[in-house]
Amino acid sequence: MNKNTIIAIAAIILALAAPFFMYPVLLMKLLCFALFACAFNLLIGYTGLLSFGHAAFLGGAGYIAGYVIRDLGMPFELGLLAGVAFAALIGLIMGALAIRRQGIYFTMITLALAQMLYFIFLQAPFTGGEDGLQGIPRGTLFGVVDLSNDLTLYFVVLAICIAGYALIVRTVHSPFGQVLKAIKENEPRAISLGYDVDKYKLLVFVLSAALSGLAGATKASVLGFETLTDVHWTMSGLVVLMTLVGGLGTLAGPIVGAIVIIALENRIGEFGTWMAVTTDIAWFRSLGEQVTIVTGFIFIVVVLAFRRGIVGEIIAWNQRRLLKSGQ
Repeated sequence: MNKNTIIAIAAIILALAAPFFMYPVLLMKLLCFALFACAFNLLIGYTGLLSFGHAAFLGGAGYIAGYVIRDLGMPFELGLLAGVAFAALIGLIMGALAIRRQGIYFTMITLALAQMLYFIFLQAPFTGGEDGLQGIPRGTLFGVVDLSNDLTLYFVVLAICIAGYALIVRTVHSPFGQVLKAIKENEPRAISLGYDVDKYKLLVFVLSAALSGLAGATKASVLGFETLTDVHWTMSGLVVLMTLVGGLGTLAGPIVGAIVIIALENRIGEFGTWMAVTTDIAWFRSLGEQVTIVTGFIFIVVVLAFRRGIVGEIIAWNQRRLLKSGQ
């Protein structure tokens, strides 16, 4: 049994035990954002395509799933499928337009198209506008498993996220994934070898969009609501931050980055209170209101000192250690 397998087993055991020690809803939110970051990393980390419109897939799938479950009365699993299908369709349209350009132009096209979708959801009658889509019921899974219990729903969400992550891992290590890496490293050479680069870009864009939609639809079902925050461009920026903090182009990096950023957003107020009590500096009590400043500071530190991200730096350190030991 190799080291990676041992780490994977340990991570699964930890995930199975976590809801008995932590708030399950927060853990489910972490899982959804971790899947979202991994889906985004598949595009930028392994193909070299920086999308600034991934919020459209996360939030759009959440709205569609919520509408299908709440307003159409469909079960949980059909709501997820509808959200994923919508995200894949939008990804197909957006990707077909964006891949015609490269670099910053590709990024700006994805941003512009995502913002168009944001204004559509702002004005659509079923979304609730600025109030959001409220009261999304959890229902049952296959008409048998009651999802109203947080602990039960957690294990369902964990299974969904593990399945999505397994698909990403399989994609990265497949021949398809090797072509994606070749496109990132040297696109002209990949073209000269006879690969239809645009087709590969479009396929990975749609796959990334669909997995992001799976995360968004699951998140909406967990929390019971969907808001414009998830389709705004700032959410696209947040997933970029998660991926960079964790480690661009690594399989575990986006998971670590998502945990760090989301945990900060949800727990920094408590940390600030503890710091204020410990140091007698009253300013620390306002940390909960300064989340963007803290995350911005972390981003600056990572970019300047840890260019590979947390997991990337750990991998690089381990490689240097093995090289010195002659293994």
